[in-house]
Amino acid sequence: MKFLSSKYAKVLTFVLLLQGVGYYALARRAEHVPIVGPLALFPMSFGGWTTLHEFPMEKEVEDVLKADDSLNREYVNPAQRAEAYLFIAFFKTQRYGQSPHSPKNCLPGAGWEQITADRPVVTVPGWPAPIQINRYVVQHGEQKSVTLYWYQSHSRVIASEFSAKFWLVADSIRYHRSDTALVRVVVPVVNDDVERATRTGVAFTKALFPQLLRQLPL
Repeated sequence: MKFLSSKYAKVLTFVLLLQGVGYYALARRAEHVPIVGPLALFPMSFGGWTTLHEFPMEKEVEDVLKADDSLNREYVNPAQRAEAYLFIAFFKTQRYGQSPHSPKNCLPGAGWEQITADRPVVTVPGWPAPIQINRYVVQHGEQKSVTLYWYQSHSRVIASEFSAKFWLVADSIRYHRSDTALVRVVVPVVNDDVERATRTGVAFTKALFPQLLRQLPL
C-alpha cells in the first residue's frame, strides 16, 4: 500500500495513462510517415572523423530493437588520436509498439555497471539553442567508457525518457507523427581519464550533429 501511494507509483501511473492516450490518438488518425534516406548512406567522414569499422547488426539484436533502420560504426580522428562509436536507431513510427530502448536499461543487461550519470548541455551547430543530452560513465571489469545519448525527432532533442513519451503523444495529436531516433555515442576511457573521454564525446557530437540534421526528417 505504501508503494501505491508513493511518488514512483504516481509517475508510473501517469506514464501508462500517457501511453494509452498516445496509442489511442495514433489509432484514430492516419499517420504521416516521413521519407528518409537509408542510414547506410550516412557520411563515412565528417569534421576530421573517419569511419574505421562498420559493425553489422546481429539478428537477435534486430529482433529486439525493431528499428526501421540502424547504424553501428566506429569513427577515428587521427589528428586528435581519438575514437568514438556511433549507434543510431531510427523508427518511422511508434504506432505498433516499436520504440527506442533506453541505453540505461540495455547497458546493465550487457554487464556494464553505472558509475555516474548526468545531463550536460552542449552547444551544437545548426540548432537554435544548446541541447541537453545524457551522459553515463560505465564500467565492465577493467574497462570504462563514457556514453552520451539522446532522442531526436523532427523538431526536438530530448534527454529524458519521460519527456520523450510526453512529446510522442503531443506530436501524434498535433502533427500525426511518431517518428524518432535514438542517437548514442560511446567513447572508451583511456588511463582512467573520464574527463578527456567526455570532451572527445562532446567534440564528436558537435561534428556529428549537422550530419544528423541532414539525415533525419525535419
